[in-house]
Amino acid sequence: MIEPSSLTELSSSIRRSIEGDRNILDEMRMDVRALKSTTRRIHRRVATAISLVGTDGGNNQLYYDPFMVELVRVVDSSCNEYCLEAVTQNSDINELNSRHLTSAGAGKTPLGRMMVYLGISCLEELSGVFKADRRRRKASWTQVYREMSEWAVLFSLVKEAEFGTDTVIVRDGFLRSKMFSKDLFAKYREGLQEGIRRHFDKKRRRIYIVGVAKHSKVLQTYRLAMAIEDVLRNAYPCYAPVNRELEKKVYKWPEYARGDEEAGEGEINKFVAGKMFLAKFGGGPYDPVWAIDLLDSQADDAPTIFGYLLADAIDGFPIPFYPRCLQRAHENAALVEFDMDILQSEICNGLRDGLGEKKWIVDELALQEADPSRERYE
Repeated sequence: MIEPSSLTELSSSIRRSIEGDRNILDEMRMDVRALKSTTRRIHRRVATAISLVGTDGGNNQLYYDPFMVELVRVVDSSCNEYCLEAVTQNSDINELNSRHLTSAGAGKTPLGRMMVYLGISCLEELSGVFKADRRRRKASWTQVYREMSEWAVLFSLVKEAEFGTDTVIVRDGFLRSKMFSKDLFAKYREGLQEGIRRHFDKKRRRIYIVGVAKHSKVLQTYRLAMAIEDVLRNAYPCYAPVNRELEKKVYKWPEYARGDEEAGEGEINKFVAGKMFLAKFGGGPYDPVWAIDLLDSQADDAPTIFGYLLADAIDGFPIPFYPRCLQRAHENAALVEFDMDILQSEICNGLRDGLGEKKWIVDELALQEADPSRERYE
């Protein structure tokens, strides 16, 4: 606890620091003023909206999991399941390859078919984190594996699925990735474009791809400046495009904000498939603002796409004015209560099978409190 005698000195120090950085806030205010002149009203339009979400491994509240089992599961807002598998930190990469590709190199799963399209034959070529040598892997490789599964399901929907109406596919997160090796993400984008063209040429269906971020450094950084300058505080739903230069001031890696418009200045765009917009779907000046990526090639269709998103978000629940399809997908993907009990039971069964005559130890540990220190909070 801060002593009262120190509070006065601390308060003065904070004020001096803020006053010294006052020019930074002035620069931020200048940066966001351009957003005010490019803000456009959103008019509601009706279309089908679906969302894809991968189950968050951080929410797996297992009480006993010595091998750190990660469930990789991707579902959509209609509760269709596209991917379900289990991996551990020490999973064999070659065995994982065989899950997705046949011995002849054909794709068996969305991830396998995406790899075939990209012209690669193993996970090690897809991303640098997938190392066959377990000792050289980072602990985060399973998170990248989950991310790749989500990208693969999106790719499969756009390339292979059939849609009866114009459809907006909403991804949980920006349309950007630094996890693909070399220029594979650029080739991935080409595949999405092929799928979009196929839908229009075959059945005159327009497929739009959108990425909605849970968190955005751009919003976090410029939130105060936007409030001071009354940016996106209109009394109606609205959106504004974000300049790439503004993004570069925020992101640690400039290439994460490098779009196709800069591809002619040197290296190709390897990581970014989206153009960022800030959008407010509520009619009040204080309704939440979201950071949203539209597919770069579809940025000119922003009025139409945001109109579709408004129709989906206006009845958002439990989060108001947030795409309802994305919220439904999260609900469907969550593993809680009975689902987690089943997962825990299967882990224990697998342990028993491998322990032979010592299998009773699993049941013994299950009866013990894994974290006795929790009692201090009860």
